[in-house]
Amino acid sequence: MTTEKKIITSFPYKVNVIENEWLYLSDGTRLSYRLWLPESDIPLPTILEYLPYRKTDGTRARDNPMHGYFSGHGYNVIRVDMRGTGESDGLLMDEYLKQEQDDGLEIIDWISKQPWCDGNVGMMGKSWGGFNSLQIAALRPPALKAVIVVGYTDDRYNNDIHYKGGLILNDNFWWGAIMMGYQSRALDPNIVGDVWEDKWLHRLENMPLWMANWLNHQTRDNYWKHGSVCENYEDIDVPILAIDGWEDAYTNTVLSLLKGVKVPKKGIIGPWAHVYPHDGIPTPAINFLGESKKWWDHWLKGIDNDVLDGPMIQAWIQDSMTPSSCKPYSKGRWVGIENWPAADVNPTEYYLEYGKITESKSTTDEIMKLKTPLNHTLLANEWMAAGVLGESPCDQRLDNGLARVFDSEPLDDAIDIFGYPEFSIELKSDKPVAMLYASICDVAPTGEVERVSYGVMNLTHLQGHDQVVPLHEETYVTAKINLDCCGHRFLAGHRIRLTLASSAWPMFWTMPEDVTLTLNLKKAVLTLPLFTGNDCDGPDEYPESAPLTPTSLLKEGFVERQATYDLVTDTWTYITNGVGGVFGEGIYRFDEVDVTVEHNLRRELSLSNKDPLSARYTITQNMSLSRAGWNTNTDIVVTQTSDKDYFFIKGSMESYKNGQSVYQHTWDEKIKREGL
Repeated sequence: MTTEKKIITSFPYKVNVIENEWLYLSDGTRLSYRLWLPESDIPLPTILEYLPYRKTDGTRARDNPMHGYFSGHGYNVIRVDMRGTGESDGLLMDEYLKQEQDDGLEIIDWISKQPWCDGNVGMMGKSWGGFNSLQIAALRPPALKAVIVVGYTDDRYNNDIHYKGGLILNDNFWWGAIMMGYQSRALDPNIVGDVWEDKWLHRLENMPLWMANWLNHQTRDNYWKHGSVCENYEDIDVPILAIDGWEDAYTNTVLSLLKGVKVPKKGIIGPWAHVYPHDGIPTPAINFLGESKKWWDHWLKGIDNDVLDGPMIQAWIQDSMTPSSCKPYSKGRWVGIENWPAADVNPTEYYLEYGKITESKSTTDEIMKLKTPLNHTLLANEWMAAGVLGESPCDQRLDNGLARVFDSEPLDDAIDIFGYPEFSIELKSDKPVAMLYASICDVAPTGEVERVSYGVMNLTHLQGHDQVVPLHEETYVTAKINLDCCGHRFLAGHRIRLTLASSAWPMFWTMPEDVTLTLNLKKAVLTLPLFTGNDCDGPDEYPESAPLTPTSLLKEGFVERQATYDLVTDTWTYITNGVGGVFGEGIYRFDEVDVTVEHNLRRELSLSNKDPLSARYTITQNMSLSRAGWNTNTDIVVTQTSDKDYFFIKGSMESYKNGQSVYQHTWDEKIKREGL
């Protein structure tokens, strides 16, 4: 399994890189873009990546090797900073606004009319860029001919960083803080000139409290439906290459998107975290840029190639592995799935008795109480992994010890699962607001426990995520949990384990009261998607790229992760400390533009098992950009707490130019809880 990229230095086309140019929208807003332009006597197709993450000093490290590769093979590539980001004019007030999509339509139309473009445009992106590629495709701009999406969602409410199963992810707060840090960066005076400081201060003065934007919408209302292409897949009429990895948090949407759209389509699900697959961790990485080039060749240049040959989906089935928070590689194999739903995936029902998973239903009522310690997902680790060692779920024996556990008999033969496990049960709650957590684990004969999949459900959302229906103490309800899509082989001699819990901190915010659930095991059904299909040739596992971005590492970075326990107060405290780089990147200088970047971030979550209202989350960060004679940085501290009825977010921000304070701001928000 290779981890090294092959750096290509000789391409069919010589490429000229234009560091910065301006694109003027119809309302006069000026957008900043970077352009890779092959030398050609004829116009060529163009690939667009449209992001808020700053082309000059943000995504630069990944842009050069990726976009240089495409451009060297005969594609114009344009990397546009969205309105209100990077050196572009305006303000960015939220994710995926109609303004962002309208601007995207104008950008594509403008690209198609440039003398270097032949009128054919492709759009691509990971994460935010994957989201808006689909959102803009659904608006059907005439020049857009195909898209490639990685680590994306088609459902902004239930499959993004804010909510899951109707519960608030603590990553909602983390991501809001990250956006505050990203958006606190100054505009580059070498690009915008002397007005950089006025424009920077204008952005700081209008900085939204990002996590409050999202916490103000706790059910699946029109705010979330906007930009969720699952509302009408038929709006999309261009071919789609959809890709993600099992260690990412967005794998649910590869299958749902491919099932929903009625266009030429292909899917790849590998083992990776939230990174482009040519940088794939855990390995094996793939030649994502080569796969993408074939896609662009077919749909943008009309080349008759094998891009649609073979199965619709190539998926990595991971073998049972010793669990570890550090997971640099994945053991497994590639399989082919012709369609989704798949004929070779057989949903198979299993049932529960006290402590057991069985193949036959119980004939008697079996009632079980469930009251989990609040700090139940101690070792579940990150919701969204970014390819940093220490993020993967640890051995689950400790978490399982805090939950209700049901085990199968040791397996006589290995079995594969691929798709979405499901769990349903009849239950009642002694409190009006409650949650249920379920996980599928692989138990080795020697006792190690590997998490395979998990899911949660806000039990006030059983009638739909668009409404809150409180529970009644004497009334049984049927709860269903859709667990995350997975591909896994349970080896012979291993056991399949189901765990159930009534809490899941620090991944999710706590319910307002400590809850006891009453479960009727007779009415419990676990459905596993047993896979009997065939192995296939996977994507090329020898990644290529253009030369890397010239970068000087000035200081090594590192990420610390630790959990500590206070025996007196029954409190667990979780700390993630990114020093010299929020993902451990270090302090580095982009040599082409002489900009030094440093981003430090510390997360601290604490909760006493004695009181769900003791939950507290504080993020402290500093974001800095500098070059000789110019230094800008911002300190940000934000804290989230709650009582039974409200969430509270307090924060402060102070920005400096050359060591002198130029701006201060504080926040103090109170947001009503709605079934959370």
